[in-house]
Amino acid sequence: MGEAMGGDGHPPICDYEGSSYRTDFWVGQGREYEDGAERVALRRLLPPTGRRLLEIGAGFGRLADLYAGYERVILLDYSRSQLEYARSRLGDERFIYVAADLYRLPLAANAVDTAVMVRVLHHLTDVPLALGHIARALRPQGAFILEFANKRHLKNIARYLLRRGANPFTREPYEFTELHYDFHPAWVREQLNDAGLRPQRRLSVSLLRAGVLKRAVGADLLVAIDGAFQRITAPLTPGASVFVRSVAKRAGDPALVDEERLFCCPACGDTPLSRVAEGHRCVGCGAHWPIVNGVHVFK
Repeated sequence: MGEAMGGDGHPPICDYEGSSYRTDFWVGQGREYEDGAERVALRRLLPPTGRRLLEIGAGFGRLADLYAGYERVILLDYSRSQLEYARSRLGDERFIYVAADLYRLPLAANAVDTAVMVRVLHHLTDVPLALGHIARALRPQGAFILEFANKRHLKNIARYLLRRGANPFTREPYEFTELHYDFHPAWVREQLNDAGLRPQRRLSVSLLRAGVLKRAVGADLLVAIDGAFQRITAPLTPGASVFVRSVAKRAGDPALVDEERLFCCPACGDTPLSRVAEGHRCVGCGAHWPIVNGVHVFK
């Protein structure tokens, strides 16, 4: 994992290109509880069916099996290598793979019914810019399911009371290590509203994220307990993660754009792009965006 930086003062990006994130963090690393608890939350908040879904920060496709009710699924990540692995496992029948920068999201307005973003917000330095692009890509009244690292969770409160950590009750994001942020739930709600996304429902997730518990209790039982308390504890948000479902507030035609008009140019914003044999070309600025190993590359 590294840091990528664009020109013109572009926000820094947490780049997993070429990393072994899948095996270093998930596979065989004792995170079955976290994975299971997040799946319970997503199943509760995700509209079960739709024409087109976008997952931002999809990585190697960990959550892709949850989107079986959607005709088309766009898996978007900055890392092309992660997406190539996802494609090798999932194929091309329903999935579109896009390597792109969320700060320059290459999707047209009304591109998707539903957007999902899990374990991404904590890497973002410009949250309003990112959420603005997501709101644009959603159709009116489309759903956005967001997960974020909770600044106000029980461990942080305990650390603060023991004078070993930052104040979890202040609104501003807390950068606990480079490009890793915790967020106050009220601050995130304000950012969503300002971006044109109306929060409707939230869940408090990963309430039991402690090594001693994971060693002493089986993952299946921990997931069941977590699932039972996600709704009950949502008002107090004691969990390490918070999931929020919002809807796009803007008015207008809710119809999705046709797939041939799906992409816009991340350099100049022009749409639609011209499809050429080796990728996409922008008529407006002349930029060329290739398709490499089945991945649409817009970076």
